[in-house]
Amino acid sequence: MRDPLNSRIRQVEPSGIRKFFDVVTEMQDAISLGVGEPDFDTPWHIRDEGIYALERGRTFYTSNAGLPELKQEIARYLSRRFGLSYDPASEVLVTVGGSEAIDLALRVMLEEGDEVLIPQPSYVSYSPCTVMAGGVPVTIALREEDQFKLTPEALEAAITPKTKILVLPFPNNPTGAIMTREELLPIAECVIRHDLFVVSDEIYAELTYDHEHTSIASLDGMPERTVVINGFSKSHAMTGWRLGYTCGPQQIIAQMLKLHQFAIMCAPTNSQYAAVSALKNGDEDVQQMRDSYNQRRRFLMHAFEQMGIQCFEPFGAFYVFPSIQEFGMSSDCFATRLLEEERVAVVPGTAFGACGEGFVRISYAYSLDALKVALERFARFIERLRADGGNE
Repeated sequence: MRDPLNSRIRQVEPSGIRKFFDVVTEMQDAISLGVGEPDFDTPWHIRDEGIYALERGRTFYTSNAGLPELKQEIARYLSRRFGLSYDPASEVLVTVGGSEAIDLALRVMLEEGDEVLIPQPSYVSYSPCTVMAGGVPVTIALREEDQFKLTPEALEAAITPKTKILVLPFPNNPTGAIMTREELLPIAECVIRHDLFVVSDEIYAELTYDHEHTSIASLDGMPERTVVINGFSKSHAMTGWRLGYTCGPQQIIAQMLKLHQFAIMCAPTNSQYAAVSALKNGDEDVQQMRDSYNQRRRFLMHAFEQMGIQCFEPFGAFYVFPSIQEFGMSSDCFATRLLEEERVAVVPGTAFGACGEGFVRISYAYSLDALKVALERFARFIERLRADGGNE
C-alpha cells in the first residue's frame, strides 16, 4: 500500500503551545499561564447581537468576502484607529480567525521555493504555513538586547535573491515587543528597495501600553506591498467566535477570496453580525480590557524584579518572556519541571523558534488572583533551583 500522506505536511511539527495545554487540562490544581486567550467574557452587547442574529434566523451563508456592513465597519475602524485606507468592496476579506488569513496570504503569494523572512521568537503558525504553501521559511533571530525588535541590519543580512515576503509579527507573541513608527521606517525602506512584500500580523494592535500601534501599511509606499492581518479574538475577547479579517491590495485580496471560497465558503454568519456591534460600540470594552492587562503586566514585572528574574519589559500583547538561562537547563525542561513540581504551566520559548531557547512565555490573560498564586509557586520553584545549583 502506498503512503497516503503528503511529505510536506508530515514534516510540520504539532504546536508546542498545545502540548502543555493538553497536559494541564488533566492535572488537578494546576494553573495554566500558557494559552493566549483573554479571560474576559465577550462583552454583552456583542453577544446580544450574535444571539439576536440567531433569533432572527440569520443562519444562511453570507457573501464569501463577508457581510458588506461588516466590511464597511472594518474599513472605518482601520481608518479611525490606524490611518489605513481600504475599499471595503475589494480590499477587505472576512476570514475564520486571523490564522486563516495568514494561511491564505502565504498560499496565494508564494511560488515553490520562494523565501519568507520570519523574525523569531514569534507565533507558531508562520513557518508551518510557509512550508505548506511551498515556501522556504528563513529565520531572523530577534535579540533581547534589541528589545526583541527587528533591526534593519538583521533584515538586510537575511535577504537573498529568493526572498519574497517579510512576516512582521508586532506587537509580538511571545515577547510582547512592539515596533514604533520611527523603527518601522527603515524596515519599510529596505522592503521597498528589495521589492519585497509584507504580511503584517496586527492581531494585538489594540493591546499596546505607553505607545500607540503603528501599522507598516500606513507608511509611504507600503499599502501596495502589505497584507494586514487582524481580528476580534484578542481585542474583543472573541476567540471562540472564530472571526478575523485581512486587508490589502485588490489583486492579492481577490486571489485570497478565491481560495477562501473553495476552502471555507464564508466566516460564521452570527459571528459577523456580532462583530459589527464590536466595531461600532466596543471601544470602551477594549479600553477596559487593555487597562486590566496593563495592571497585570506591571504586577508581573514587579514580581520578577523581586525574584531577581531577568525579564524584558513588554509594551504590547499580553505576554512576558522571562529569561531562565541562569538555571542551566533547556526551556522545555524548565517548563516540564515547573508543571510537574508546582502545577504551573508555561510555554517553553522554543515553541516559538529555536532562538526562544533560554526563555519561557507566560500569558497574563488571566485574573490577578490566578497570577498571584501562580507566581508564588513560580518563586518557590526557582528558589529550589537556585539552592540546588539550577542544573538538570
